[in-house]
Amino acid sequence: MKRTLAVTVAAGAAVLARRALRRRIRRSPLWPLPALDTPVSGHSPRRTLYARIVSRTEPAEGVVRITLESDEFPAWTPGAHVDVVLPSGLVRQYSLCGDPADTGRWTIAVRLVEDGRGGSREVHEALVEGAELPVRPPRNRFELVPAPAYVFVAGGIGITPILPMLRAATAAGADWTLLYGGRSRASMPFLPELAAYGERVTLLPEDETGRPDLTPLAGIRPGTLVYCCGPEPLMRAVTEAAPDPSAVRLERFVPAAPVAAGPFTVELRRSGTEVAVAADESTLAAVRRVRPDTPYSCEQGFCGTCRHRVLAGEVDHRDDLLTDAERTTSMLLCVSRASKDRIALDL
Repeated sequence: MKRTLAVTVAAGAAVLARRALRRRIRRSPLWPLPALDTPVSGHSPRRTLYARIVSRTEPAEGVVRITLESDEFPAWTPGAHVDVVLPSGLVRQYSLCGDPADTGRWTIAVRLVEDGRGGSREVHEALVEGAELPVRPPRNRFELVPAPAYVFVAGGIGITPILPMLRAATAAGADWTLLYGGRSRASMPFLPELAAYGERVTLLPEDETGRPDLTPLAGIRPGTLVYCCGPEPLMRAVTEAAPDPSAVRLERFVPAAPVAAGPFTVELRRSGTEVAVAADESTLAAVRRVRPDTPYSCEQGFCGTCRHRVLAGEVDHRDDLLTDAERTTSMLLCVSRASKDRIALDL
């Protein structure tokens, strides 16, 4: 009897020990080396809010306007944008185009991009009135700086961050004009709202006027700030036409033209794997060759999903999200690279 009891106790202890060992290894794949901190990948540095879609309209061909409502919404300023977490898990960034004074409600407008990466199509096809939509608090890298005068230039859906600026500039008593271009009037949203501003607004539909005439920029007075949002060629043209390029403020939702870069090596410290990153590929693409489960979403340095902790090496940061403090310890794999020939990641 005693022998049977002893055997049972020993077997139970062995089972418990094996389970404890498995849990220990799951916490740290390199065990018995010291455990590394929990990875930061796949987690936005900002909290998630939950909103309800209370309105969905079509202010122009190929454009949907969505109004969201929530008691959690913080205040925002003209030029701000938010991350929208789509039902598929994709994260996309859209400018707030409503009125900051309308607390508790946010409005975004999204153009369908037929040959895009799928986010705009999902907005058009999957977002319906009454649905819950996760979003993240606003951030603003296109802040409206106080000035006596402004020239606003918008191309197509680039009108969205400009709309709240027009209201703010008017309320401040500033002198301003808007040049607004698009493929056609039918494709240009918010024309009824803009009509209230009269001659301050110049419409430049391409099927009527051709390419936007930017010659008025050459004659702007010193102290005038130029705000532009639209396709990359338009933003380049505005910068070239302005007499003082330092007075131009740009908002883009695609990365700027890539800077030339060389190849480098990424060490995945947790697995002990090394990956070669070619000059013409992203760090994310290279890492996903050996770690296809590596999370990502926007692939443009905006959402933070592919953020990873850097354990060694210097990083050439090319994102528009991380703070200076966050950049000392992490990077976004989709756009950033090694400054030299090697970096090590907590992967």
